[in-house]
Amino acid sequence: MQRSLPSREHQLQALRQTSEFDILVIGGGATGSGCALDAVSRGLKTALVERDDFSSGTSSRSTKLIHGGVRYLQKAIMKLDFDQNPVIYEEVRLLCPPRQVAENTEVIQRSVVQHKQKLQGSVVQHDQKQPSELWWQLPYYWVGIKLYDLVAGSQCLKSSYVLSKSKALELFPMLQKDKLVGAIVYYDGQHNDARMNLAIALTAARYGAAIANYTEVMHLLKKTDPNNGKSRVYGARCRDVLSGQEFDVKAKCVINATGPFTDSVRKMDDQEVPNICQPSAGVHIVMPGYYSPDNMGLLDPSTSDGRVIFFLPWQKMTIAGTTDTATEITSHPIPTEEDINFILTEVRNYLSCDVEGGKWTTYRSMAQDTIDAAVKAHGLHAGPCKTVGLLLQGAEGWSPTLYIRLVQDYGMESEVAQHLASTFGDKAFEVAKLAQVTGKRWPIVGKRLVSEFPYIESEIEYGIQEYACTAVDMIARRTRLAFLNVQAADEALPRIIEIMGEKLKWSEQKKKEELAEAKKFLYYEMGYKARSEQLTDRSEITLSPTDIERYKKRFYMFDKEGKGFITVLDVQHVLESINFQINESALHEILNEVDLNKNGQVELNEFLQLMTAIQKGSVSGSRLAVLMKAAEENISRRDVISVDRSGGGLISDRKHLE
Repeated sequence: MQRSLPSREHQLQALRQTSEFDILVIGGGATGSGCALDAVSRGLKTALVERDDFSSGTSSRSTKLIHGGVRYLQKAIMKLDFDQNPVIYEEVRLLCPPRQVAENTEVIQRSVVQHKQKLQGSVVQHDQKQPSELWWQLPYYWVGIKLYDLVAGSQCLKSSYVLSKSKALELFPMLQKDKLVGAIVYYDGQHNDARMNLAIALTAARYGAAIANYTEVMHLLKKTDPNNGKSRVYGARCRDVLSGQEFDVKAKCVINATGPFTDSVRKMDDQEVPNICQPSAGVHIVMPGYYSPDNMGLLDPSTSDGRVIFFLPWQKMTIAGTTDTATEITSHPIPTEEDINFILTEVRNYLSCDVEGGKWTTYRSMAQDTIDAAVKAHGLHAGPCKTVGLLLQGAEGWSPTLYIRLVQDYGMESEVAQHLASTFGDKAFEVAKLAQVTGKRWPIVGKRLVSEFPYIESEIEYGIQEYACTAVDMIARRTRLAFLNVQAADEALPRIIEIMGEKLKWSEQKKKEELAEAKKFLYYEMGYKARSEQLTDRSEITLSPTDIERYKKRFYMFDKEGKGFITVLDVQHVLESINFQINESALHEILNEVDLNKNGQVELNEFLQLMTAIQKGSVSGSRLAVLMKAAEENISRRDVISVDRSGGGLISDRKHLE
């Protein structure tokens, strides 16, 4: 393996100048990157092109579970669909590698992709109005889960087990007591999906594969085989999306690993070929971490419409989402209000009233089967598959205590050091070397992009070395800010673009374009739009008279002149009276979230609509609501207040915001 990672320019040059590759992979998701790594590690001359960024599609938008094969098991056992058994078996192999490589695989999983085995509870709950269905399904599901353990055999991480109602509530106190019968705990693997995908692609590059993101296939190259007179594919015409330059990449075998875009590539070969891919979509929302325990997730296999819903801790936040439903294919999927409301409704069904509030593909096995088929079909000279236990980038020098060295040697915050170690493995030291001095007593180095998250500025510079080309690459996949908190990502964008602009020699116009594209990404694809639409100027006010008086009092504490509206200046005056400073541009954004008619001020009616939406649970994370409540509480005691984000979710903690 090469010690240094080739630059993107070097990779493009290799794609242009190599006379012929053995394998050309189209698609840089988990499967495509896995195919490239499998091929190059066997000694095959390998190329990979991706029209967007690595893991920009499905592979970065999963439920963060390695597999989630319980739903396949449900089809196989509960619905007698035994065609699912091979899928289940391969998933178990992915999670539970052979014992002789288990130690190395654990290093890969933990150091590079934050893979941590966590207890994920599959909770069986029922309405008390249907007592006849109350008890029999618990052992029914337990039998299915034990069959999952049986498939794993000696490779099973840990056996599943049944929890009583009281024990389940002890581990997951957020659950509704009256609807809970019991729970089944099983083991699954959780990871940082985008970083995992990137680690696979970068490892392939270090082994010698020529890989390039933002490289689009324009059409396939075809010629007639003189032996049989049939037309065959021998490469692809590609275009560098960033420069517009086009070039040919020739290969003995071309692999289509484009996921939901499979049929579009197939039709490049034959326009008449029928479609074989049915696109599907799953939606996830991100909520504050306090909605789930740190070490316990939840899976409900029997929602109102039959879909499976997950409720999982991830990156100190909580992800709630559903399995796939059929959809139309699109490069930029957008969550709908209907999908979000479904998740919120289901979550409320099993969370206690005290709390208001894809499967990641079996890429390695698929890659092995694909390259085996390619070797056989084209008579390629290659060794056997070597990816079982193959160390990915960052794994070689990783240890559980690596972060301590970062703290001691570089003077980093412990939280930042742990984040770097678990994200980059032994490459964390390269990120630390790029870190700037803070100018503070502590930490000595490592300026955070935003105060609430452990991402530091030097990760942006290092992300460029990892082939990041746009601001969206940084907020969505090199860091996960866009997925964790859209407000934090939006706040970090100017500094991210400043760093990238300096390193990539962007013009001022280019910087403006990057900022606009990143904000568009947050607004549409990351759900900012859907979230903002939860509150409209047509929202009904359903507060009690007592609540209306209480909120009016809070509002007029800011509107001292009785104008009927508040402005940025009004809020600033109140904050200054309690010695709290906040950036004016940030304050404009805070008020704009509630300013429904966009006239630059928040009227009393708009504020009451906001508080109604918070009570209903359709809006959370309103910084204005938090700010005004905190100011009201601190007016009397004159304490410094803190304005924390809720985490970007769509469920509110009514007790805190009212």
